[in-house]
Amino acid sequence: MKAMVLAAGLGTRLRPLTGSISKPMAPIVNRPVMWHILRLIKQHGYTQAVANLHYHPHAITNYFGKGQKVGVQLSYSLEPELLGTAGGVKRVQKFLGDETFLIISGDALTDIDLTRLMEQHRESGGIATLALKRVEDPSKFGVVILDKTNRVVGFQEKPAPGEELSNLCNCGIYIFEPAVFDYIPKDAFYDFGKQLFPEFVEKSIPFHGFEIDGYWNDVGSLEQYRIGNFDALTGKVRVEISGKERSPGIITGKGTRVDSTARLEPPILLGDYCTVGKDVRLTGPLIIGDHSVIEDGAALEGVIKWHASQTGAGAKVMGGIIGRGAHIRDEVHIHDRVVVGDRCVIGAGSVLDEAVHLEPFTVIEADSHVQD
Repeated sequence: MKAMVLAAGLGTRLRPLTGSISKPMAPIVNRPVMWHILRLIKQHGYTQAVANLHYHPHAITNYFGKGQKVGVQLSYSLEPELLGTAGGVKRVQKFLGDETFLIISGDALTDIDLTRLMEQHRESGGIATLALKRVEDPSKFGVVILDKTNRVVGFQEKPAPGEELSNLCNCGIYIFEPAVFDYIPKDAFYDFGKQLFPEFVEKSIPFHGFEIDGYWNDVGSLEQYRIGNFDALTGKVRVEISGKERSPGIITGKGTRVDSTARLEPPILLGDYCTVGKDVRLTGPLIIGDHSVIEDGAALEGVIKWHASQTGAGAKVMGGIIGRGAHIRDEVHIHDRVVVGDRCVIGAGSVLDEAVHLEPFTVIEADSHVQD
């Protein structure tokens, strides 16, 4: 079976984390979110996939190559100009061929039963089936209105509280019949939610929604990104985590060294080849990327640190997200909800107040006090 992974978005809602990578490459428990999506489709029998690319495409192609890491034959469709969700699919019509196929977002976190979704699609007999998730606050999402047979009869885009006609949101996961290509213009921007699906409703073309039971997180904000990581760490979403459990709730990768005087309170994930110094205090939930260094006397709590970041001696990082290659020097204090972009340098003795966001490559001089 074949699938298309939508991976061309700009990821603007995750800035500054996406200042130097695309959103599908944002790590969840130390692997790109797109890695988890590709592993999911493999588990459900999809052996070939194509991903559309636009923003920082080489980060994706260099990491995944032809898909050997995930066990899926992977190819790419580069879009110099964005074509929209449906337009991007039309561009790879030849690859998808004349069989029923899957479309799935490459930048959301989910463990839904794709096999059951396909079964539901075949039972319904429509041109498309949309995976839907019931949400508590529909005002943050586009919602889908179904009739009693689960046929889609309408949409609402982020309805005001109390005005929603449904609380089923569109997960960006679809099963399509190849007949869908007849409704998508060639070489033009075209969107599923704003153009194609409303056209189906207007023309009374049958398509259906299916409410999923599994986990789904659109990773649509920095807070949802944080939640997704910690949900994965604590088993609320079924994903593969690399490493061995050295003690209950403490997972470490290969080559990682933890000093005997360090205090670790789970849940914690330490990636490969990390170094944790003397008298360090790590309090979970906590995720540390590969090749990271935490020097003597540092304290971290509720933090997500990306690949190859360094935390200096005596530094305190209480919440927040630290990008790749960032260097937090000695005695720095970082407060909750701070986001530090890739390869930033925070000078010794500096203080970053709550909710400060630093774009990639920012340099903060020693003994600075940075406020939001």
